[in-house]
Amino acid sequence: MRIASIETFSTRDVGMVRVRTDDGAFGWGQVSPYNADITAQVVHRQVAPHALGRDALDLEGLSDLVLEREHKFPGSYMCRALCGLDTALWDLRGRLEGKSVCELLGGTPRPLRVYASSMRRDITPEAEAERLVRLRDRHGYDAFKVRVGSECGHDRDEWPGRTEAIVPTVRKALGDDIALLVDANSCYTPKKAIEVGRRLEDHGVRHFEEPCPYWELEWTKEVADALDLDVTGGEQDCELPTWRRMIAMRAVDVVQPDVCYLGGLTRTLRVAALARTRGLPVTPHSANLSLVTVFTLHMMGAIAGAGPYVEFSIEGPDYYPWQEGLYAPALVARDGKVAIPDGPGWGVEIDQGWLDRAVYQASRA
Repeated sequence: MRIASIETFSTRDVGMVRVRTDDGAFGWGQVSPYNADITAQVVHRQVAPHALGRDALDLEGLSDLVLEREHKFPGSYMCRALCGLDTALWDLRGRLEGKSVCELLGGTPRPLRVYASSMRRDITPEAEAERLVRLRDRHGYDAFKVRVGSECGHDRDEWPGRTEAIVPTVRKALGDDIALLVDANSCYTPKKAIEVGRRLEDHGVRHFEEPCPYWELEWTKEVADALDLDVTGGEQDCELPTWRRMIAMRAVDVVQPDVCYLGGLTRTLRVAALARTRGLPVTPHSANLSLVTVFTLHMMGAIAGAGPYVEFSIEGPDYYPWQEGLYAPALVARDGKVAIPDGPGWGVEIDQGWLDRAVYQASRA
């Protein structure tokens, strides 16, 4: 069974990939969101030439082959593009076998606990607390993540006093039984991160994500060694040598690969296996409701070492207008859980109306 065509359907924000074989089988995947129109060009220029005519079921071999053939172009865009091929081939395999990807990995589709993940820093602590309470009451969430500091902020807050206010405000509104997580998005130097982290511990925060610039692994390790709460990270990292180093030095307490940034499910499973050798739990980054959350749910329903919850964005069309109407059935949180789609492959179908509006390109053997 050989790969006969690779098609992309893209906008600036999101891009879908359909792979067809010479006997007519097909599967759907997605490149990483953001600048997906650029990533679609990489798919056709630097991924498709090496994949066309190859065995569609050799997922491990294809992941390695593409990156080795393009060894002069390491990094983010290659991995973002490779994700489209890899995830489409997992869907294809599931459709062929009549199994969900979760089942292919040895798991069972079921509802998984999620944490309600806020993406906003342009919101007051009081307004954030109010909307989280509404979401708790509506969807039954028992875990929430909020933003602290400023993105790549060089120790600056989004505005003076916001971080000091938001954690106690949200904690008071939600109560002590709610799991509370925070994300600093590479804001702090180690000294400041430790100072902030100790205040977080005082309010029962259990997850401190990306406290330091993510590329400064020694800084992050310094923070992890100093604090009792879990220091987490890894969403941005797409190179396996970086992952091996991060895990070997225990720079973080919890690893957070992003299936789309890393290059697909195949490579993310390798990171999960590395983490398992050091006893580190895996709680991936899945910060929007494109297919990345679908991919993550399937993986987390099957792997050993899965963390206690899956990231689930609470942002709607006012924040992520591009994530609307991509696929069906849509993911819905009930009783603080989201069900792993149980149909063959990823268990979802891409919306034809969205495909008709996207920019289409094809590479054929």
